[in-house]
Amino acid sequence: MDTLVARAREFATEAHVRIDQRRKYTQQPYQEHLKAVAQLVMEVSDDPETIAAAWLHDTVEDTTATFGDLEQAFGPAVAQLVAELTDASKPSDGNRATRKAIDLRHSAAASARAQTVKLADLTDNCRDICRHDPTFGRVYLAEAAALLGVLTAGDQVLYRRAQKTVAECAKRLGLPSPSETREPDAVPDPPTPASLSQRRAQRLFTAAFTARDIAEPLRTFDLAHPAPAIAAVLKPRDLEIAGLRGEGVTVGYVRAHDLGAGPADEHLRPFAAGQVITGDASLSEVIGILSRYDSCFVTAMGDVSGVVTRDDIQKPIVRMWLFGIITLVEMDLVERIRTRWPDGHWTRLLSAGRLDKAQALLLERRRRGQHADLLDCIQLGDKARILLEDEGQRDLFGFATKGAAQRVLKDLESLRNNLAHAQDIVTHDWPQIARLARRIEDTIAHFT
Repeated sequence: MDTLVARAREFATEAHVRIDQRRKYTQQPYQEHLKAVAQLVMEVSDDPETIAAAWLHDTVEDTTATFGDLEQAFGPAVAQLVAELTDASKPSDGNRATRKAIDLRHSAAASARAQTVKLADLTDNCRDICRHDPTFGRVYLAEAAALLGVLTAGDQVLYRRAQKTVAECAKRLGLPSPSETREPDAVPDPPTPASLSQRRAQRLFTAAFTARDIAEPLRTFDLAHPAPAIAAVLKPRDLEIAGLRGEGVTVGYVRAHDLGAGPADEHLRPFAAGQVITGDASLSEVIGILSRYDSCFVTAMGDVSGVVTRDDIQKPIVRMWLFGIITLVEMDLVERIRTRWPDGHWTRLLSAGRLDKAQALLLERRRRGQHADLLDCIQLGDKARILLEDEGQRDLFGFATKGAAQRVLKDLESLRNNLAHAQDIVTHDWPQIARLARRIEDTIAHFT
């Protein structure tokens, strides 16, 4: 196997194993999907960069890796292919139909090599979804048919195989053939029992904590400024990024470790379309960008003037925001328990020891004159475990199995504990942080 492909396989496998990612329906290790996509691509192409991108196509979307990590490890061509294969939409863009329309345009503009990998990904996903989830399969098939309409530059052998797979799955589910399938109407996001007070709190968190609160000023230099002179300014200050100005406007950036001889513009990196946000953008949007890129750039008065990196997520204001989100999650759990068990029979799902501790805390709180009920006195983990005993509640949260739900709960508790003890949350908890940010964006988008 080509060295590039072998390294990509190892990198992708380790990245997905590190977060214990699994296929939703079968709970197989996620690398089984990556292997299937790569094998489909290898049947029609011997191009190492395309095959490497097949292995890596979900790393930026799902793991802690960024495009910068991929560029450093595999070069700009592979990183660009993965960027073409990564969804361009954000939860804040709207409901599923709106986001899929954005992603469809992104796929339509992708290169022939990227479209080839996308056809392989579509084929494997289509088989998996329609076999295990006919209800969602009907939605996915409509989206797949729309994708086939724009992936015409991809390998034609794979294109025909994808067409055949979609047609067979449609027939199995009693749906029209792909040529007859319409693009889906707006698909509502999953329902949530969030109360009015919760939704107000969510909106408050979105408005009260913004990108400008954590952005660092971006040092800028003229395009013609000597690169060694910029490096001499950045390195003693432990700065990795500087902006470059052309005609008085910041047009891109340079990284300290790239700077060599010559003028700065020889090392210019243009801003990616999804890498720049306004100062009033939410912290969840910032985290979404940092899940893909090493840096997030912030504008003021129409020009890029600030930069945020993952190191800035360690700042006290972000830690406070994350504590707030975990509190919102806990409020949601309480509301769901009360809705699911209005008679209070949730107590049967709690161990005797945990129930005794909750009752002791309730007595103490009442002795102090505090208003509380028993549900208020159980721990976050206990609240989650009560809900996850119920298959219907697991479905609402999107968990195929109790094991998958328990892994997420363990991650959430790890993040909460590391926040409480001032530990490094970026190194240990980035997947959980990104997951929480997506959840809050999804919820806000659902109610706006």
